[in-house]
Amino acid sequence: MEPRDLRVSDAEREHVGELLQRAVGQGMLSLGEFTERMDTVLAAKTRGDLNQVLVDLPGIQIRPEFQEHNLPGMSQASYPAPTAAAFPAPGQGAPLVIKGRVSSVERKGRWHVPPAIALDTVASSVTLDFTEAVMQTQVVRIDVSDYLSSISIVLPAEATADVNGVENVASSVSSKVRGGAPYGPLHVVVTGKVRGGSLNVTHPLSTRLRKFFNGN
Repeated sequence: MEPRDLRVSDAEREHVGELLQRAVGQGMLSLGEFTERMDTVLAAKTRGDLNQVLVDLPGIQIRPEFQEHNLPGMSQASYPAPTAAAFPAPGQGAPLVIKGRVSSVERKGRWHVPPAIALDTVASSVTLDFTEAVMQTQVVRIDVSDYLSSISIVLPAEATADVNGVENVASSVSSKVRGGAPYGPLHVVVTGKVRGGSLNVTHPLSTRLRKFFNGN
């Protein structure tokens, strides 16, 4: 079998996605081109497919561990979407997968929230509003795989959050809600990776204003 016909791993897909992000930062790719190539990465099955998205990008080098088979011929690569394996939620089924590609993604009102959510986004505006959501469990795990998006997670007044498991690459990750162990009606644990975007966990504006005027 030719090296270009070998199946690719999630690690290889993610690495190629990071190289494409670097190309955007260096002005070699437009946002539209980046999105098209990332969509191809999502569909890539072989190393030949992955190579095609990088072949016209000078100075973009694949790490040595991914060069051992000398991939000839590249097509647009893909990065790994989060999967149920990303969340240790034993016995509670697969996560709710929310995807966005250069779009506006919103969940608000009385939407039903499972114990785990996989957020798979590229260059999107994302709002997950839990203030009126119907919860199945006290703890909700959100695994993020994102490129160039703005993500807002809005929590009720007594909710807590942990964002320590988020890896940010040229991004900003912040939480304006109380951390620590879960003690209120909802505790959100956010993990995964944000690349070139932002993730913000906060309370609704009304809650923030009330705390401000009450001096809390």
